[in-house]
Amino acid sequence: MGGELCATMGNGFFTRVGKSWSQLGKGLNDEVSKSKVGKYFKLEARKSCFTKELRAGLATFLTMAYIITVNATIIADSGGMCSMADCSAPANQTATLDCMLKPNEGYQSCLSKTKSDLVVATIVSSMIGSIAMGVLANLPLGLAPGMGPNAYLAYNLVGFHGTGNMSYQTALAVVLVEGCVFLAISAFGIREKLARLIPQPVRLACAAGIGLFIAFVGLQIHQGVGLVGPDPSTLVTITACANTNPQTGECLGGKMHSPKFWLGSAGFLITCYGLIKEIKGSMIYGIVFVTLISWFRGTHVTVFPNTPVGDTSYNYFKKVVDFHKIQSTAGAVSFSNFSRSEVWVALATLLYVDVLATTGTLYTMAEMGGFVNDEGGFEGEYLAYLVDAGSTIVGSALGVSPIATYVESSAGLREGGRTGLTAVTIGLCFFVSLFFIPLLSSVPPWAIGPSLVMVGVMMMKVVKDINWGNMKEAVPAFITMLLMPLTYSISNGIIGGIGLYIALNLYDYLVVLLKWLAKMRRMVVKEHNQVSATAAVDSANEII
Repeated sequence: MGGELCATMGNGFFTRVGKSWSQLGKGLNDEVSKSKVGKYFKLEARKSCFTKELRAGLATFLTMAYIITVNATIIADSGGMCSMADCSAPANQTATLDCMLKPNEGYQSCLSKTKSDLVVATIVSSMIGSIAMGVLANLPLGLAPGMGPNAYLAYNLVGFHGTGNMSYQTALAVVLVEGCVFLAISAFGIREKLARLIPQPVRLACAAGIGLFIAFVGLQIHQGVGLVGPDPSTLVTITACANTNPQTGECLGGKMHSPKFWLGSAGFLITCYGLIKEIKGSMIYGIVFVTLISWFRGTHVTVFPNTPVGDTSYNYFKKVVDFHKIQSTAGAVSFSNFSRSEVWVALATLLYVDVLATTGTLYTMAEMGGFVNDEGGFEGEYLAYLVDAGSTIVGSALGVSPIATYVESSAGLREGGRTGLTAVTIGLCFFVSLFFIPLLSSVPPWAIGPSLVMVGVMMMKVVKDINWGNMKEAVPAFITMLLMPLTYSISNGIIGGIGLYIALNLYDYLVVLLKWLAKMRRMVVKEHNQVSATAAVDSANEII
């Protein structure tokens, strides 16, 4: 009797609280919808409300927040502004160039500061891009440094710890120019025409190839879980070893015995199960699980080893809340070596990837949100492209790769986000994370690796749209996907795919050209005969 009474009283209490909360939310939504803010964002016109937009923005942020640490980790692998001058050297000795590839206290300390800079740069550029997308284009889309271009900048252009063809400063100059060019072609409306110049099978294969490239990075020892490592006989092999060569990552014994690999695998399974159940923020949960365990010192999986660098990192981590000011990556753009051929290849590659990725993502998100009209366009389209390009310019000034619209925005669309308030909410969430840099900069590579592999999985879905029954399309597409991870270069895959597509269609091009020439010849002969006949008639008339 008493239990039933308590249950009744409890149910009545929670029912009243629920009704009060519902009425409060309804009142808030009505007030915001009628305000200048509601009218500016067209809440009523798009059949949305304030609380729904907030919920949609939070959902999108949770699904794309992984980029904060993932992007910083990837670009930090380039070494950033760190150089041989930052290396520690024994007394009365000078550091050598290989100090950047071997474990070195001074260089590792510089990398830690660079990663913190890049975390801030990623957050600020994402915040500015997302808020601008919401305020200017009034679209519920989140922006952040794109997956693919960041790996291209870090591993193809600058190279691991600066071993590539150009410096970090020059690579940022390439990103800056690419953003300006993208802004120009968007402003003049030639973006779509430029995208159509690339053969369709190569366009589709690029996304899959970049996905394979990113997944390959996530499997390696320095950037991911360490499942794949070098081998003198077969180039690469399975590793996940208990002991590895700190310089090359080569296995020294105990294959598949690495505790960090198995911890990362557990995080990968958590992410997979979450995505299977369509749980929002699944990418985050896997990273958080691995990271929390790695924060404990004195274990085989700790990210804070008992070394001077580990002690410094741990002391900074213990601050928890701290506002980090960018020290090295902001304004690091340099045009001193801009005349080299590698720079122009990189510029064309980044522009191509940016144009295709932005075009495809924007149209997909607009279609999902029901914004596309009968003519194939959507409200805010023009400003959306300008915002995307302008955000890339801002990102390059802060030290990160091109900014892109994220497909994770679909999470917010599924929650009912239909206006720019969703994007503004995403930007504000990024702003809040700006004060937790000590935590965000302490995420280990074996927590990031599984998410990179999962990004590769998601990017592979486009292969179903390739016509594998037509060898003229299948072969260039396959070569494009194959060359990107195997040559460790996105641009090599694009060039190889386009070149092979042209070679396989050369006969068709020649046939079309010959038919056109034959047609033109017939037209010329016909005109010549008509002129001759007219002249003959005129001559006959004169004689008569």
